[in-house]
Amino acid sequence: MTMHGPIRPEEARVNVTYGGKNGDLPDPVHFDSTDGDIRGWVTEAVRAGSIPGIDADPNADFRDFVVDRFEANEARPHRLIQMRPKTPFGGHEARVRAALDWALVEYASTLAKLAQ
Repeated sequence: MTMHGPIRPEEARVNVTYGGKNGDLPDPVHFDSTDGDIRGWVTEAVRAGSIPGIDADPNADFRDFVVDRFEANEARPHRLIQMRPKTPFGGHEARVRAALDWALVEYASTLAKLAQ
């Protein structure tokens, strides 16, 4: 996992699930960017192989993918935009990975509460 720089309040991290794999665009985007702009940036990045964790695919097409937006919360202090297939989490392997990621976020949140 790469370390990302600070995200300003008007920005969001873009997380992508594609081909059973998951990764983030290296740079944050404006939270109010259009779905079309986000699809375009993600398509370009996947085709170029510039999303860590996702293999390059010169034929990547995100026209039918869902764009979900989430506000910051206690466990994730920045806004999040997720690009995912219409089928939740993109298949069995990705569903397992997403469930583990979610469990780790919940665990970290619980630990932070206990430390207070």
